[in-house]
Amino acid sequence: MYVKAQTLGRDGGVAASNRVTIATIGMGWMGGEHLGKFSHIKGCQYVAVCDIDTDVLAAGKAKVDKAYGNKDVVPYRAYEEVLFRNDIDAVTIALPDHWHGIASVMALRNGKDVYGEKPLAHTFHEGKCIVDTQKKYNRIWQTGSWQRSTENFRQACELVRNGRIGKITRIEVGLPSGHSDYNKTKDQTSPTPPPATLNYDRWLGPAPDIAYCPAILPKTWRWNLNFGGGQLMDWIGHHVDIAHWGMGWDNTGPHEVSGVGEYPPSNAIWNSATKYRIEAKYPDDVTMVIAGGYPEIKGGTKWIGEKGWIWVTRGKSDASSPEILHSEAGANEVHLTKTVSHYDQFIDCVKSRGETLTPASVALHSAVPGWVGQIAMLTGRTIKWDPDKMEIMGDPEAAKMLTYKMRAPYQL
Repeated sequence: MYVKAQTLGRDGGVAASNRVTIATIGMGWMGGEHLGKFSHIKGCQYVAVCDIDTDVLAAGKAKVDKAYGNKDVVPYRAYEEVLFRNDIDAVTIALPDHWHGIASVMALRNGKDVYGEKPLAHTFHEGKCIVDTQKKYNRIWQTGSWQRSTENFRQACELVRNGRIGKITRIEVGLPSGHSDYNKTKDQTSPTPPPATLNYDRWLGPAPDIAYCPAILPKTWRWNLNFGGGQLMDWIGHHVDIAHWGMGWDNTGPHEVSGVGEYPPSNAIWNSATKYRIEAKYPDDVTMVIAGGYPEIKGGTKWIGEKGWIWVTRGKSDASSPEILHSEAGANEVHLTKTVSHYDQFIDCVKSRGETLTPASVALHSAVPGWVGQIAMLTGRTIKWDPDKMEIMGDPEAAKMLTYKMRAPYQL
């Protein structure tokens, strides 16, 4: 029998025994990004792709086929078929938020390592289920909070951790506001038949049975609270995650959260907050303000300390004094993990079984200010949160909002 030299690891190839076989579930916006990144990582091999829209599925398969120069990758419309394959080591999940919990838990139970998009889940309850399942089945998890794998964010967090601006008293996190009309469909809210290529009932999954209209998808589902959490939850896994990393708060959270938000009517197709401001109180008298639509809160993450401030966003950093950013961590100071890329680190950890930068537990804690902040804004009440027990205290009505009743027959 003839065996290619590359299969054995010669001629620059990677032996099959050292390859991570992978599949992507959901190949729209971020799923397409996954395809482009993972298909070019040495030691990682796509064997399957999955989407419920046949056009998206065909485009995704074509993208991988082009990268590999063959047509070997197998397309699926049902993610269960992917997860039941024993020859797949890892999956990437880039589904709408309301599908994160069910698909992720099933993947972990079926022995798959997972690269899951942020936010971790649509609700706290689903996120907690993911964390518990990852732990139970001892799987590798990387959340798509990729800013931790970017140099300027890592450096800023390292400087804060090492006391360059003294004790932190306040953190300001600026996020986007409004509703981005990605598809130019904001006014197309009347029910229409879904595209023939899309299995819309399957797309709805555990969400309420809402009639299809062009304003719902592909990208704008995130502005409907049945499917996403608006700009707040779309970005909580980025700049708030960085705020936590800089403070060493990966295993803790706020004890009190309040907020105000401007919401369209609850029955609107786009009904998430267009403007919002949340205050979360943390240990040691630190207050974090998370805001969208308030110009005084600059986009990105800003730590304010007794000796100055440090601010960071994508591609930019600044500080109250220029020399702060030129400071380097000493031998006995905190050195945060450096990575080649967020995607490469996931594959490396699948091989080594080491922990990633953003395991499910970290993503859970990073999202808590968003989930609880959303509840505070919707109820108009200050929410008391127990960061150890991870539960709302003294407000049973608000506590019920940490989860929701899934549409039958879907369940975790």
